[in-house]
Amino acid sequence: MSRIEGELEKKVEMFGIPNCDTIKKARRWLQAEGIEYQFHDYKKEGVDASPLTRWCAAQGWEVLLNRCGTTWRKLSDSEKEGINEARAIALMVENPSMIKRPVLVTGSTITVGFSPDVYEELFK
Repeated sequence: MSRIEGELEKKVEMFGIPNCDTIKKARRWLQAEGIEYQFHDYKKEGVDASPLTRWCAAQGWEVLLNRCGTTWRKLSDSEKEGINEARAIALMVENPSMIKRPVLVTGSTITVGFSPDVYEELFK
């Protein structure tokens, strides 16, 4: 049974790539807490600009764009130069592995990345 009960129950969606270590940690945490969620696999299902635009509005494109990963590092300097929200969204649509993981959507709350403390606060 989920820790989220009754009228407070919210649909929980996780977005990411299943073989990502951070995704694995977040999934284990949710499962250990008995929290049901739907997983959206970028590799199989892709992602379009609509959710990315909502997530950027909530968290900022700078938070959502993973500049530490190999996909970002493989871009040419000209592709990285002058990056803005519109360009970041286009890059993330083309290369979903550039999206910081996981993105967790619970009702109107959007969380980027995984921290047990943040998840605990979110689901208490």
